[in-house]
Amino acid sequence: MKNKEKALLKVSELVTRFTDQFDSYKKSEYNETLTRRDFIDPFFKALGWDVDNENGYAEAYREVIHEDKVKVGKATKAPDYSFRLSGGKRLFFVEAKKPSVAVKEEIQPAYQVRRYGWSAKLPISIITDFEEFSIYDCTKKPNTNDKASVARIKYLTFKEYISEFDFIWDTFSKERVLRGSFD
Repeated sequence: MKNKEKALLKVSELVTRFTDQFDSYKKSEYNETLTRRDFIDPFFKALGWDVDNENGYAEAYREVIHEDKVKVGKATKAPDYSFRLSGGKRLFFVEAKKPSVAVKEEIQPAYQVRRYGWSAKLPISIITDFEEFSIYDCTKKPNTNDKASVARIKYLTFKEYISEFDFIWDTFSKERVLRGSFD
């Protein structure tokens, strides 16, 4: 079985589990850490990323940095995930939220991830709670008053992960990124 087929199978399993237990995941008690462990980490692992540094690489060569450091104005902030090429070149940030957050509509999370991406001069960044997946153009300067839809390139819900899997794989799988999908 090819990597893409394995990934599709894994993402399908995640979608099924999320669907089956949807009501419990939407409760405010189901927090961001659980969301990351149960869904976001396995989602990106399926796309070929070494989320847990199972390869044991030194810090400079890790593919995914958790709570990376980014200078935003005068403060240092920490995006949940920083996806990188070997040698530390950042590609994109992923900011995680719990499923009770309305990713599509809430201004603050969109502003937050756009600000991280803008400050680090990244082309795009993502905000997800697994239920929703928003991709933002980070080349446009964020403004605190921007609606959540400003600079959003694409928005998906977990119900579209299977029908949109070619797009997800072609854009965000490690295999495709190493072949230049970000260039």
